[in-house]
Amino acid sequence: MPQIHSQIDPATPDFRARAAAYDALLAQLSERLDWAQAGGGPKMVDRHHARNKILVRDRIELLIDPGTAFLELTPLAGWGLYDGKLPAAGLVTGIGTVRGTACMIIANDATVKGGSFYRETVKKHIRAQEIAAQNRLPVLYLVDCGGANLNQMEEVFYDENQFGGTFHRQCQMSALGIPQLAVVFGECTAGGAYIPALCDEFVMVDGAASIHLGGPPIVKAAISEIVDRHELGGAALHTRQSGVSDHIAPDEPAALGRLRDMVAALNYAQPFAPGRQPAAAPRYDAADLPGIVGTDLSRPFDQKEVIARLVDASDYHEFKPDWGDTITCGFAHIEGFPIGILANNGVLFSQACLKATHFIELCDQRGIPLLFLQNTTGFMVGKEAELGGISKDSAKLVYAMSNTRVPRYTVITGSSYGAGNYGMSGRGFRPHFLFMWPNARLGGMNPDVGSSVLMDLRRASISQNPATEQELADHEASLRRMFEEKSDPYFCTARIFDDGIIDPRDTRRVLGLCLAVGAMRPTIRLQSPVYRM
Repeated sequence: MPQIHSQIDPATPDFRARAAAYDALLAQLSERLDWAQAGGGPKMVDRHHARNKILVRDRIELLIDPGTAFLELTPLAGWGLYDGKLPAAGLVTGIGTVRGTACMIIANDATVKGGSFYRETVKKHIRAQEIAAQNRLPVLYLVDCGGANLNQMEEVFYDENQFGGTFHRQCQMSALGIPQLAVVFGECTAGGAYIPALCDEFVMVDGAASIHLGGPPIVKAAISEIVDRHELGGAALHTRQSGVSDHIAPDEPAALGRLRDMVAALNYAQPFAPGRQPAAAPRYDAADLPGIVGTDLSRPFDQKEVIARLVDASDYHEFKPDWGDTITCGFAHIEGFPIGILANNGVLFSQACLKATHFIELCDQRGIPLLFLQNTTGFMVGKEAELGGISKDSAKLVYAMSNTRVPRYTVITGSSYGAGNYGMSGRGFRPHFLFMWPNARLGGMNPDVGSSVLMDLRRASISQNPATEQELADHEASLRRMFEEKSDPYFCTARIFDDGIIDPRDTRRVLGLCLAVGAMRPTIRLQSPVYRM
């Protein structure tokens, strides 16, 4: 393949200044990840240890194969919400390898609100199940769950994408032959009891785990019976008497070992795509990415410089390089896996839309997954653009992207605004994974345009709703702050609008893991025509 020849000189003062500014973003990301990993704080961690219980990420480390990676998803869910008291939304999810099998792991953090399910906890749990179902990954539940947060009933109980929806998905995956396995470490009460009960097989930790539809307080209130939780539903009772549990383990390490044995006994084939070739490191250093991108979104950068630091040997066969140049499309490999890349270099004009649509059809026909690198303010607007058919041509891109049968992966490297987010495989179009960089911004409009539109509406109503110039200026500043806040990557990841904020320098490794997971899906090789645009 042709190679990308980088034009970047890391020794220039401008590059160094951009890299230094990005270092502050990376330091902030590291600090906030520390908050997520600290769980419920020192007091709750000490109480957890006093009960001879292992912290949630240490459980995962014991579960996965030694020396293998764990791709944690949305670790900053809950950031800035609930006065900062819901780190990682009380749930750790991610993909790890257990006895040679790639699995989705969903693990409650009992140091955070007793492992109870808040709105964001449910959403994060469901997102992990969606990824597992899409990629046919066995799901391993590490259960230490206080059930639904009763103070948020309207947020967690009633609707299809709330707590009951997690059980619905669990049942459906099991019916499709996607294994559902669990370890119960602590109390599982009310709805939380269904997580292990709906699994194909599970183990309970003796003296610590219990399962009951109604805990001791509910039993006392309902039938005036006084009983402790182990008499009601302890590991010994459910394993040796009721038959609810399949195994009992003396402690947590033994229970995790039993779960590893369960995975080994699955006989669950995960074939890799035949198109994989030996991986080759990029010719250019990923450490350059912060200096290439910088923190000022008003300053453009060349996405091909980014691609050169992501793909094998920096080899990139560009499609239609001399036409529709506000998007680059091309074929490459990442960690040996074939990939078709679409990357914005600015606003999307009709030519760019048609070029991208044609390229998506090629990848779909050839069975090549798609990677979208988003940095766009959206589709072009204005009289000339509409006369040229931008509404029709952008719709073609949205249609082709929505209906492609190959896996799609999205990384927001800069701006992602308006319908540009849609055409470039935004979250509403269900990409297999979507990640953001710390400098990224995501929203319906950028702050300049959004505040201007709303201010025009406000000024149009001035006769009915008078205001001084100072009041109008204050209102405009307030609008801009609102748009800036709601497009911030931490605002988005806290609400699970992505699968996590990642360091740009880790992007190749993260994408390699995602592509490996996607390659385990059954290959769809349906012939379809390619319509030249």
